Amino acid sequence: MGDKAQAHHPGAAGRALEADRPASVRNVVLVGHSGSGKTTLVEALALTTGAVNRAGRVEDGGTVSDYDEIEHRQQRSVQLSLVPVEWNGIKINLLDTPGYADFVGELRAGLRAADAALFVVSASDGVDGSTRMVWEECAAVGMPRAIVITHLESARADFEEMTRTCAEAFGGDDPDAVLPLYLPLRGPEGPDGHAPVTGLVGLLTQKLFDYTTGERKESEPGADQLPDIEEARNRLIEGIIAESEDETLMDRYLGGERIDVKTLIDDLERAVARGSFFPVLAAAPAAEGAKQGLGTVELLELVTGGCPTPFEHALPEVSTIDGKRRELTPCDTDGPLVAEVVKTASDPYVGRVSLVRVFSGTLRPDQTVHVSGHGLADRGHEDHDVDEKVGALSMPFGKQQRPVTHAVAGDLVCVAKLGRAETGDTLSAKDDPLLMEPWRMPDPLLPLAIQAHSKPDEDKLSQGLARLVAEDPTMRLEQNQDTHQVVLWCLGEAHADVALERLRNRYGVQVDVVPHRVSLRETFAHKASGRGRHVKQSGGHGQYAICEIEVEPLPGGSGIEFVDKVVGGAVPRQFIPSVEKGVRAQAAKGVAAGYPLVDVRITLLDGKAHSVDSSDAAFQTAGALALREAAADTRIHLLEPVAEVSVLVGDDYVGAVMSDLSGRRGRVLGTEQVGAGRTLVRAEVPEFEIGRYAVDLRSLSHGTARFDRSYVRHEPMPPQIAERIRELADETV
Repeated sequence: MGDKAQAHHPGAAGRALEADRPASVRNVVLVGHSGSGKTTLVEALALTTGAVNRAGRVEDGGTVSDYDEIEHRQQRSVQLSLVPVEWNGIKINLLDTPGYADFVGELRAGLRAADAALFVVSASDGVDGSTRMVWEECAAVGMPRAIVITHLESARADFEEMTRTCAEAFGGDDPDAVLPLYLPLRGPEGPDGHAPVTGLVGLLTQKLFDYTTGERKESEPGADQLPDIEEARNRLIEGIIAESEDETLMDRYLGGERIDVKTLIDDLERAVARGSFFPVLAAAPAAEGAKQGLGTVELLELVTGGCPTPFEHALPEVSTIDGKRRELTPCDTDGPLVAEVVKTASDPYVGRVSLVRVFSGTLRPDQTVHVSGHGLADRGHEDHDVDEKVGALSMPFGKQQRPVTHAVAGDLVCVAKLGRAETGDTLSAKDDPLLMEPWRMPDPLLPLAIQAHSKPDEDKLSQGLARLVAEDPTMRLEQNQDTHQVVLWCLGEAHADVALERLRNRYGVQVDVVPHRVSLRETFAHKASGRGRHVKQSGGHGQYAICEIEVEPLPGGSGIEFVDKVVGGAVPRQFIPSVEKGVRAQAAKGVAAGYPLVDVRITLLDGKAHSVDSSDAAFQTAGALALREAAADTRIHLLEPVAEVSVLVGDDYVGAVMSDLSGRRGRVLGTEQVGAGRTLVRAEVPEFEIGRYAVDLRSLSHGTARFDRSYVRHEPMPPQIAERIRELADETV
């Protein structure tokens, strides 16, 4: 940890970092809400390790945060990014994730690729609901975690209070598992009455680490400073001992024995790697001209000493292409190749670049690999099994890609020219194809209907959309057969904005956003009759067909039934299928507002034919006319789709959620308790009312709720709403 007195060997700026063995790799994902300081922390760690110079720039230009033009314009992270650094001979892959809820897919990819997580919490903003939810996800899979408190320079920052807040939010039944390893040291108060943090005191070794010169200086505390840290130190020691695998340690400690610092640090590191103890640290960016940011050395030593190696990360489930489970040794560099595409991006110079986590074997340039599909066909990602040749391997740093010769099991690497591979795909040996179980992705529930702005855009739209969804498995592409709309289903408004900007700037496709249409249906309210008469004579062969039908409503979900009750050959047998074809074609077009007709029985009762002028086409037309006449004589119901919505929400917001659902013409079906402090609310809601529910629910619950939806049935729409729909349909005719 930061208490250890050991030399470090920072990574030299400008060279690619290449690991030769899994034990020398640490994969760490940074998690936290937007604005918590994750990217700033990554840049501070890069400076401390020597990966960037004092100006915060890499040797060949740019900064470590130069990733995406959209991020620069929007002033927020919108995608997962990798920054490799080196400390004490250990390569650390820092995975910086977006903090905004719309980009949770990038966060999930980072969690998949990492072996430990750093939760970055702003001292001035605290812990938000979405960060708590991610903590619970990590807890469910046993991922080791640590907490880094940032923004200590804020006038209202209180490290001790924020540590208590983190213990309450993350500690669950054991708040003593969330404890600080250091306490901040403050300098003299400034004119505003605020005393800046100038250093840290290590609770285990009782050493002072002063950062006022821009580089960490170690010293001994004064006698007057020791009593101030005694209580926190004792609590930390007791917390570490409680998690120790040495069952005699607690008895020895309670018996008055002084436990040596090395034993405590070794037990702490094991508890952190095991995911049973969650240390709290403080960090701040380096001041201008400084070599190290406050707390960065301590954090790097925690990562290298306490975060697990890839050997300790259980492999996701692996199977053969035909579904037989395959047992593999974790991180065997000589084992069968199993790697996973955790991110796909398009580079304007090198084309598609895939960020890959190698779980088994060793990946090398120019080798041929098998690419296996990922089970997301419902989102526009076709399953596939193809062989592809790997292009160059590289390590990213800002906008630069630095070549490497190989990537061992446990490491992350960028792979060029995998033209068919998409996010979530598995790479394996071509003669031993394997498939990894895909990670769970949130359902995109905000529809964005688009159309090409011009004919040239129309020609490029299909390819642009294919490349867009290849990069982002949280996006679903739908070609709606009922409304004839192209719909991108997104996670939120910011996600939709980024999709549109990438289409426009990256793929050169200009699109227009149009109102999203819901798939309505029509049906008869009552029984009705209609007569279709199609008689024309214009010289030569004429057209002659007359048919009489009766239409009656059926229960929902019945579709369309056609019944022949013609007697005496009034309609010749060969033309009865023609009548059915005509009424079904008209039903598909609708009879009132242009929506498909469903749930009716159409009975052919009578008709007339001509020995010369009757034809298949004539009776098709007569059937359609008969159906339209029957519709004109009765009331037509507009049917709207109804979805069952399940909302998982904190107990504090249950009342607000239920009230909101009722205001959307919803019927609450029931509630049930799901774990501590969470309730599942189930309701049936018309889909007309939940087009923007993904956005509205986030606002209503402060980002703490999530929901899913599934189609249940179509049912009659209220008359006043149906009338407005008909009026709109008439206006567009």
